[in-house]
Amino acid sequence: MTCRIAFVVAPGFELLDLSGPLCAFNLARLNYEAAYEIDVVSSADGPVTSSAGLSIEAAAASRAKHAHTIIVVGGPKAQQASAEPGTVDLLRSLAPTARRMASICTGAFHLAEAGILDGHRVTTHWRLAPLLQSRYPKVSVHGDRIYVNDRKIWTSAGITAGIDLALALIEADVGPDISKLVARDMVVYHRRPGGQSQFSAILDLQPASDRIRLALAYAREHLHDDLRVDRLADVACISGRQFARLFVQETGETPARAIERLRAEAARAMVEDSREPMETIARDVGLRDTERMRRAFLRHFGQSPQALRRISREYLRDPR
Repeated sequence: MTCRIAFVVAPGFELLDLSGPLCAFNLARLNYEAAYEIDVVSSADGPVTSSAGLSIEAAAASRAKHAHTIIVVGGPKAQQASAEPGTVDLLRSLAPTARRMASICTGAFHLAEAGILDGHRVTTHWRLAPLLQSRYPKVSVHGDRIYVNDRKIWTSAGITAGIDLALALIEADVGPDISKLVARDMVVYHRRPGGQSQFSAILDLQPASDRIRLALAYAREHLHDDLRVDRLADVACISGRQFARLFVQETGETPARAIERLRAEAARAMVEDSREPMETIARDVGLRDTERMRRAFLRHFGQSPQALRRISREYLRDPR
C-alpha cells in the first residue's frame, strides 16, 4: 500500500529540517522500492522561502488532505507565539484524517499551538524544550530525546534529528532492513547512540579554543575508545600536560570528569530507550563494565541505570 507523506512548510523554514528527512524517504522509494509518495505543501500556494533564502515551490494544501503522514518542518521563527496562524489552521484541519503526525525540531510549536500535542510526550531542540513546556503545560516535553513516538504523534529534536525520525518512520512502515540500508546510504547512524544531552553537555563546557573544541568533538564520536589525556592531547596537537591544564582552565572540569559525563549521558538514553543489556551499553559508550556505569550514573543523575530503566518503562506503560 502506498504511503503518502506531506511535509508542511511555512515561510522561514529550516532547509535541513525538510531536506534531511525528505532525502531519507526518497532513498527508500528510489533504491528499495518503498511505496512512498511525497509532497511539500504550504498553507499558501506558490514559492515558500527558507531561512537560508532558498525558495521551494510548495503544492496546494489540498494535496495533504489524504496524506497518511503529516510532517511539520521547523524554522528559526516557529517558536514565536504568533507564528504562522495559517499553518496552525491547516494542521488542525488535517489532524482528524492523518494516520500519524510528526514534527521536526521547532515544528513541534506549530503542532502544540494547534492543540495536537495535548496529552502527548514530545521532544524538540534541547535549547527550546523549556519554552515549549512552559507555553503548553498540557504537553509532556522530554528535552533529551532524539525523537519521541507517542501513539500517532512523532516528534524529533533539532535539525539533523529529523533524519533519525525519518529512519524510525521508515522502519515502522517497511521494516528495519530497509531503514538500515537507507542509513548506510546516508552515512548516518541507524540508531544514534545517546540523547541530546551529549551535545548540550559539550556546549555547556564552552571551551574557548579550537583545540579543546576539536578534542571534545573527537571524544563525542569515539566514546567507546580509550580517551586518556594523551589521546585527546594528540587530537589537539599539544602536550598532555598542556592539554590538561588548558582543559580545566577553559571548561572548569577535568578531562576525565567531562568524558565520564558524556559517556553517562549517552548511556542514559540507551538505558531508557532500548532493551540492550547493561553490559552491552557500558561497553558501547566506553564505561567498560556495569559497576563503573552504575557509579557514573549515581554521580551524575543520582539514580542507578536499573532505576532509570524501570522509571522509563513505567512511564511508557502509562504516560499520563
